[in-house]
Amino acid sequence: MNHFTYHNPTKLIFGKNQLDALKQEIPKYGKNILLVYGGGSIKRNGLYDQVVKQLKELDVTISELSGVEPNPRLSTVRKGIEICHQENIDFLLAVGGGSVIDCTKAIVAGAAYDGDVWDIINKKVTAEEALPFGTVLTLAATGSEMNPDSVITNWETNEKYVWGSPGVTHPAFSILDPVHTMSVPRDQTIYGMVDMMSHVFEQYFHNVSNTKLQDRMCFSVLQTVIETAPKLLEDLESYEHRETILYSGTIALNGTLQMGYFGDWASHTIEHAVSAVYDIPHAGGLAVLFPNWMRHVVDHDAERMMRVMLAMFDIDTTGKTDKEIALEGVDKLSAFWSSLGAPSRLADYEIGEDRLEEIAEIAAKEMQHGGFSNFRKLNKEDILSILKASL
Repeated sequence: MNHFTYHNPTKLIFGKNQLDALKQEIPKYGKNILLVYGGGSIKRNGLYDQVVKQLKELDVTISELSGVEPNPRLSTVRKGIEICHQENIDFLLAVGGGSVIDCTKAIVAGAAYDGDVWDIINKKVTAEEALPFGTVLTLAATGSEMNPDSVITNWETNEKYVWGSPGVTHPAFSILDPVHTMSVPRDQTIYGMVDMMSHVFEQYFHNVSNTKLQDRMCFSVLQTVIETAPKLLEDLESYEHRETILYSGTIALNGTLQMGYFGDWASHTIEHAVSAVYDIPHAGGLAVLFPNWMRHVVDHDAERMMRVMLAMFDIDTTGKTDKEIALEGVDKLSAFWSSLGAPSRLADYEIGEDRLEEIAEIAAKEMQHGGFSNFRKLNKEDILSILKASL
């Protein structure tokens, strides 16, 4: 494996009835709080009232930014930065899923930067400082609650980038209570589980030698999600299954699995390009694209792909090559995601061929700019082939 330094400064507060931790954590940072949330689900399920009650007991001044989009937009980030400046915000609290947290990361970095936050998001500059923030997570999916990364869309230019600054855009703390995820609708629950599995795949597919322990850790997370997902969908209010999936999502992308190497991330980059143009659910796009990426790159290292498929699925290997076993596993993966209710074709989102060239161009540009596509390097023609296979 490669040399590495691992540092994760986020304090993880996990379990039932942990919201009271706000009373211990927030006073460390100041009195002017910006509460960031999405479309109102936290008001419908009562979490908003619980959080505000806690904040009022601390005698802080509360400002709010609501309406963060599922694919958070630059315009919303800029609105949050403006609030921070106008209200002299000391601390931000993101209450929601990955999109709310991603938006908050961009706000805290932009509020501390003397320039346009888009410079940070498109990686022209690196965020060197940021306002502190914490999270109350409501959706098991992205792992944003314990990593520095964020994905923001510039809808006006159809650009969508992943960015982050380790140690700067990590949350100071994250509160994860499985109860707060019980009201998540079925479709978002499905997307969350696809997303966390995709994060594991992105890290597993690399070209570094001697990562036996990391590989087995990846297998464990995938096996756990595959085992738990159908049970959770049968009982969306199961605390046990929500707890398992919530923790799986955090472990899938908090840096634990990729010590000693950096994974591929091409499928995420391609999906970001798709959803920058069509604004589809991120994990829905991944469910479509990832199996077709796997089929496209299988010849690069069929043995490695075979091993992860055998860890997940029961496959008869008699008389079959590594490639044949790997591809059978890909079919089983796609079928598994479909059995949960995830889409299998871009056509499920009414996406046709008309803008595929544009999407491939966006993705190819980002791969060159951000260093993604590390397992097997892809060019525009490769990306276009994957997109066409996904129609």
